[in-house]
Amino acid sequence: MSVPLAPSFTYRTIDTGTVRINCAVGGEGPPLLLLHGYPQTHLIWHEVAPRLAADHTVVLTDLRGYGDSDKPAPGPDDAEYAKRAMAADQLAVMAALGFDRFAVAGHDRGGRVGHRLALDAPDAVSALAVLDIVPTRYTFQHADKDFGLGYYHWFFLAAGNGIPERLIGGDPEFWITARMNARHHGGTAFAPEAVAEYVRCFADPAAIAASCADYRAAAGIDLVHDDADVAAGRRVRAPLLALWGRHSFVGRTYDVLAAWREYADDVSGAALPADHYLPEEAPRLVADALREFFRVR
Repeated sequence: MSVPLAPSFTYRTIDTGTVRINCAVGGEGPPLLLLHGYPQTHLIWHEVAPRLAADHTVVLTDLRGYGDSDKPAPGPDDAEYAKRAMAADQLAVMAALGFDRFAVAGHDRGGRVGHRLALDAPDAVSALAVLDIVPTRYTFQHADKDFGLGYYHWFFLAAGNGIPERLIGGDPEFWITARMNARHHGGTAFAPEAVAEYVRCFADPAAIAASCADYRAAAGIDLVHDDADVAAGRRVRAPLLALWGRHSFVGRTYDVLAAWREYADDVSGAALPADHYLPEEAPRLVADALREFFRVR
């Protein structure tokens, strides 16, 4: 099977000292880090990254626990999958590639990692784009019946006692394809080769366990870190672009820009004609919006 990423991108594995992170690098120009969400890998950017590589050195990674990156076993408090730990991985990757300051774009979980990276390493992040999310702390503070039904997987994946791991492990392909197809609204269809890669990676029981720990951390240790930031007055200083799907739960439910302005100083953004998976559903529009945003930073 051919991996649907332009051949101009080269793959390497970077040892951060804690985990080994799978990444692909292509293009020339100012560095730009692209982070994927759940349940994908770096390949969610397969249509966007080549477009951005005309103006940037583009780095795509698999987050720890996902894709072909390491998947450390979760501990009692899931600190291994705190967004702070996942953001530190990405900072180490970029440092290993020779970049001490760079732009970041993250979809879904990757946006949450990008948010934490911008808070923990403000001198490293020149600009941040977040795709189809509002801050984790904001979502939990505004959770209601619609959120519980629309984002039920946040609670299912965070359940303990091995319940989600056992159930997803029984048919990971069904779980992946059902989740993705339920959150797609027209636009570009998912590339079968990319979906096959998501399923291949997610069929690993360690990936399932890691992704559940990612969601448990979001409902636990991440909120501790977020509350501490708010109490200390720490906000995202870098310019922040929010893009969201007009048909997504986020787009239908929140005033996205108002939500982000509670956590960041310089916020802009817009809705795109898509559901949740913007880089795959609307790759040209995403690439154009990111290119324009990062061009002026």
